[in-house]
Amino acid sequence: MKKILFFIAGILLFLSCSMHKADSVFAPGTIRQTMNKVAEWQIKNPRHAPNDWTNGAFYAGLFAAWETTKSQTIYDAMMAMGNDSTQWRPYKRWYHADDIAICQTYIDLYRIEKHQEMIQPTIDTLAILFENPYPYKGIQVIKWWWCDALFMAPPVLAKLGTTLNDPTYYQYNDQYFKECYDLLYNKDEKLFARDLNYVIKGDTTDRWEANGQRIFWSRGNGWVMGGLARLLEELPEDYPERPFYEQLFKEMAGRVLSLQQEDGLWRASLLDPDSYPGGEVSGSGFFCYAFAWGVNNGLLDSKTYKPAIEKCWEALNNCVNEEGRVGWVQPIGADPRKNFDENSWEVYGTGAFLLAGSEVIKLR
Repeated sequence: MKKILFFIAGILLFLSCSMHKADSVFAPGTIRQTMNKVAEWQIKNPRHAPNDWTNGAFYAGLFAAWETTKSQTIYDAMMAMGNDSTQWRPYKRWYHADDIAICQTYIDLYRIEKHQEMIQPTIDTLAILFENPYPYKGIQVIKWWWCDALFMAPPVLAKLGTTLNDPTYYQYNDQYFKECYDLLYNKDEKLFARDLNYVIKGDTTDRWEANGQRIFWSRGNGWVMGGLARLLEELPEDYPERPFYEQLFKEMAGRVLSLQQEDGLWRASLLDPDSYPGGEVSGSGFFCYAFAWGVNNGLLDSKTYKPAIEKCWEALNNCVNEEGRVGWVQPIGADPRKNFDENSWEVYGTGAFLLAGSEVIKLR
């Protein structure tokens, strides 16, 4: 009898510890502590030019972390990036969405500091973008022909339009966004192809997965959903084109929800998870962020999406090591990859984690 009682007690203790561990990652104090640890590790371990697209995603997450924790260390790092490293300039290419991604953070900081030099280079660069075609080997192509661009650029245009009270920026965004949507969005699958090379007609084998499904990249679609959340955060409620973005957001959310794996994460390739056994943190982090933002802002049903968010957030926390490094991040590339593990990290993976935390903490 004693053995049975000890066995039952052991089971109850195990369940209690497991539940406590799971619950603890949702405690507001724990989320803030983890976000600060992750942010500070990444600040101490920089990678890439500070104003390129990878850091555009990281600093978007860093600003969200500062809004959540009010860490002076985080705020000082962002200001040092603008004042000392980049002089508040976009990266090298005026025509490329990737190179203005960092401007999201410039505009956010400008709203606090109110120094015109923090946004003037962004204003000047966008003026050139609006007036000139995309220079591509003498062939005119649309401005945003790859799905990642929908995270990089639309929030910049919307943030600037809101900040300057100038709807012209919204209108340019509508034009460029819908061109990309028409090119890359698969209305049957409710997912975006990575870029124009994945929608050209033909039977090229590298555009198909081993199971015969089309390639739809987890992180690429994560970029889109994260960008939609950041865009909708800025657009006025009565803006005429807002319903288009809201409908797209909800449509994609439903499809992405159906593709979440048992461990709470998504695989690098959304439609062929068996070929990519490891959960991929950057795409999963953006999905977690978008879902939580959607619930917090009334676009997604809490009862339907909150279990998926909680499952993902717990899994994401299991991918953070004791130092605060976020692992299981697919390296830079233009398609799903298999060569990543717990030691694989990238600054955009950290940015996605911080964005997710900034919304998970608000869930009720």
